[in-house]
Amino acid sequence: MAAHHALLAAGGRKRQTEHLAGRIAAVHALREVGEKMPPPPGEQRQPLWPAPWFGSISHCENSALAVVSSYPIGIDIERCLTPALAAELESSIINAAEKPLLAASGLSFELALTLAFSAKESGFKALPLPRQTGMDFLRMRITSIKEGMLRMQIDDERVEVHWLQSDGRVITLCGKRK
Repeated sequence: MAAHHALLAAGGRKRQTEHLAGRIAAVHALREVGEKMPPPPGEQRQPLWPAPWFGSISHCENSALAVVSSYPIGIDIERCLTPALAAELESSIINAAEKPLLAASGLSFELALTLAFSAKESGFKALPLPRQTGMDFLRMRITSIKEGMLRMQIDDERVEVHWLQSDGRVITLCGKRK
């Protein structure tokens, strides 16, 4: 655990607090499947989940979430983007073909773009570490959005992302069965 604490030492108080909350959530999630130790950090500070488990952690402001599963899984929580930030980030989150899908979703553009970002973040987290290298959001393509469910293509793989919006935040969950 000393190495874990050293990784956080350079971060600001807010970042340290959110990270700790995420790790505490991970401990609780692991206890649900009979594990007693927190996941240690890997070389890229990612949690190293004990075999045979996969897991994911996310935190945003005063909320932290963690999930553990027998198959690859990703979770994310995001504060809804402001109109100005959505306009600034749009081209790094979606491509031109995805914009009409977001517009047709019935969601405000800011909420739809936050959902796209969060879904892609969950999808990224559900990928094995070697596939994460070099992956960017523009290689992940949203193909449909419905209430509570979003589908996207990651390279040649189709994935489903469950989502909900609450209190100005979006939460997404992407599970990939083996």
